[in-house]
Amino acid sequence: MEAFIQRIFKMRKRELGLVIALGFLLFGNSLARQVSGIVAVSGFLSSSSVNSMLLVMLIDYTLILVVGGLQSLVVDRFNRVKMMGFISLGFAAIFIILRVMFAIGAPGWLNYSIMYLIAEQQLILFPVVFWVLANDIFNFAQAKRLFPLIAAWSFIGKLAGIGIAAVSPNLFAWLNLRSEEILLFNALIYVVGYLLIMISLQNVSVRPTVQQTETVRETLTEGWDFVRGVDSFRYLMLAIIALAVADTIIEFRFLVVTDALFVGQEAYQHFYSLYRLAATLISFGVQTFLTGRLINRMQVRNIFFFFPIVVLLGAGGALLAPGLWMIVGAMLTVKLVRETVDDSGRKSIQSLVPEERRGRVSTFIDNYLPASGTILACLVTGAIVLVGLWTKTDLHLVYLSIAFLCGAFAFWAVVRMGKVYEKSLLNWRLKRRQRSSDSIISRIADL
Repeated sequence: MEAFIQRIFKMRKRELGLVIALGFLLFGNSLARQVSGIVAVSGFLSSSSVNSMLLVMLIDYTLILVVGGLQSLVVDRFNRVKMMGFISLGFAAIFIILRVMFAIGAPGWLNYSIMYLIAEQQLILFPVVFWVLANDIFNFAQAKRLFPLIAAWSFIGKLAGIGIAAVSPNLFAWLNLRSEEILLFNALIYVVGYLLIMISLQNVSVRPTVQQTETVRETLTEGWDFVRGVDSFRYLMLAIIALAVADTIIEFRFLVVTDALFVGQEAYQHFYSLYRLAATLISFGVQTFLTGRLINRMQVRNIFFFFPIVVLLGAGGALLAPGLWMIVGAMLTVKLVRETVDDSGRKSIQSLVPEERRGRVSTFIDNYLPASGTILACLVTGAIVLVGLWTKTDLHLVYLSIAFLCGAFAFWAVVRMGKVYEKSLLNWRLKRRQRSSDSIISRIADL
């Protein structure tokens, strides 16, 4: 059986065990993350006001900024295998502590807020350390063969987690168990992952690396200096921040509308699970069959028009038709384009950045800019909601108008980016320290 699997997936001796071990880690984290995220959102909305979600999102993205900075300080200073084990055991301990908080009667809004924050770290922190470890275990040739197979475990875990979150309310009611027992299931997954790390990866040969550690200040300074100095990246920065604001506002409106229609944790958990399932399957199809073709047939600068257009359509549609299907469609298309076409476009244009500064610039563009836009959106939308509560007026048209204007501003920024794109390619900041005989323009002609 082992020989058959190795032959089918073109694995060499001793690779199967590593693929299974690493695949399970990715599978388990994706599964647990979906369960945490779905249960956290549905539980929070049933135990607190939907407006309070803005505060949770504000704390969440502030925490993302802090953890992102700490991550750059520690990821290169410790043994990767031990760090992976520490993170797995840490998540298990956090879920157990959270279960104890439910048992002693801590406020529901507090418990579900913490669960939401944990789910976001499962999405961000775990994969970063995981892929750094995987890159140190496998060489480049192995990575090309095995990484797609390992990554597929994440998608399977995502589907499994959504399915478990969807059926758990009825299943737990039938077993006469409380819904928060799902936390122990998540903890068990990470304990198994920790044991697997200690057994299967402890003696694995990890490629030694000598990398510069980047402080938060260095990352911000390098990223800001690069983006400010290259015209096309400067306009891209403006578009990213504006779209993050619009994205957050549309998501908040989605929560407001759906929370009013699906009352109670069980009902909302069923709905939210189905929504996540649909979003996951559609995203997988688009990423697999469409994104690559679009990038190959279009210039990268034109890829960035898709996100502002769907934001304009989504926010405009929500302004004109404030019903369930319109906001669900807006939310679905905005998230779909952001996580497929737009994300791939950003990764592609970042290949223009020289290797010696690509890490810092990518961190600035992919982490700090979206997080800053989300924080700004939470503050602005929160202020509008507070004014509405004080005046007893529904001001959703105001913050949806802001989302629409942000989409329009992002569209303008992408247009400006396209006009300075060719000129930007000659900027000295895009030059490598060691260049081949080919010019920079010829290197990026395929883009």
